[in-house]
Amino acid sequence: MQRPFVHPTIEDIKLETILYALSDRARLEIVRKLTAGGCPMNCSTAAPVHLPKSTQSHHYQVLREAGLIRSERRGTEVVNTLRCTEISERFPGLIPAILKAADLCD
Repeated sequence: MQRPFVHPTIEDIKLETILYALSDRARLEIVRKLTAGGCPMNCSTAAPVHLPKSTQSHHYQVLREAGLIRSERRGTEVVNTLRCTEISERFPGLIPAILKAADLCD
């Protein structure tokens, strides 16, 4: 049996954990794709294609544990959605500001 995904409650999400999760280019790219897609995406669609599946899994775990995404198993695939509404309530404007700043640095 597969282990269930653990998602922190919105009260347990910390700013420094979000910043750490988004400090990696691959994870930032995943969040960008999820933001642009506007709907749930499976892991292989949102992750950079050059990464091995084990590395992709690690990045999704970091994003999930930071509270940025919610993962759900649907058959054999895992579908991820951003927790934008919840995060915006706790940290207003944070995700758009990080994405905008990252775009300026690229």
